[in-house]
Amino acid sequence: MGAIDDLVSELARLPGIGRKTAQRLTFYLLQQPPERPARLAETLRTVAERVHPCSECGNPTEADRCDVCSDPRRDATLLCVVEEPATVLAMDRAGYKGRYLVLGGKLSPLDGIGPDDLRIDLLMERVASGTVREVVLATNPSIEGEATATYVQQMLAGRDLRVSRLARGLPVGGDLEYLDGATLSHAFDARREVGTG
Repeated sequence: MGAIDDLVSELARLPGIGRKTAQRLTFYLLQQPPERPARLAETLRTVAERVHPCSECGNPTEADRCDVCSDPRRDATLLCVVEEPATVLAMDRAGYKGRYLVLGGKLSPLDGIGPDDLRIDLLMERVASGTVREVVLATNPSIEGEATATYVQQMLAGRDLRVSRLARGLPVGGDLEYLDGATLSHAFDARREVGTG
C-alpha cells in the first residue's frame, strides 16, 4: 500500500466519509500547494497534543477545565448529560445555560462499549458533590441512546435530585406521513392537553 492509499484509508475511517469521498479529499489535498496539507497535518498534530477531556465534564479543552465549567454564570445545579461534545455546541445554540457531562459515547454491547467505557464515574462524582439538583438526559433517540439514558437513570435512582429526559416527537415543519413509527409513537405518548376556548 502506498502513501495515497494510506491517506484514503485513514480519511475513510472518519464518520460520514466513505471511500469515494476519502479519495476526493485525498486528490484535493494533492492538488493544493504543499504548505496547505502540511498546515492541516500540523493542526491535527497540535490538536492531538494539546486537547484533552475537561477534568470536570469531559468536553474537549486545552485547559484543565473547559470554558463552560469555568463560566460562573452557568447554572451549576443543572447538569445535561450528552453522548458527544458536538451535542454541547447544539445545546448551547438552543439557549441551554447549565453545565454538562459528556459521556464520550453510548452503551453499545455489539460494539463492545459498556458502562466502564463511558464517564459514568465522573457523572456520579458530580452528583455526589451535592451541587446538582437536576440531571437532564440528552442522549440521542436511538436504541443505544435510549439504553444509555435508561442505565444512567437507574444509576441515579434514589438520589435527592430530579432526573428529566429531553422531549421527543415531531420535528417543526415535518409531515406526519413521512415520520417513522417510533417517532410518531413517542409524540403520541407525550401529547399534551390544549385549551378549548
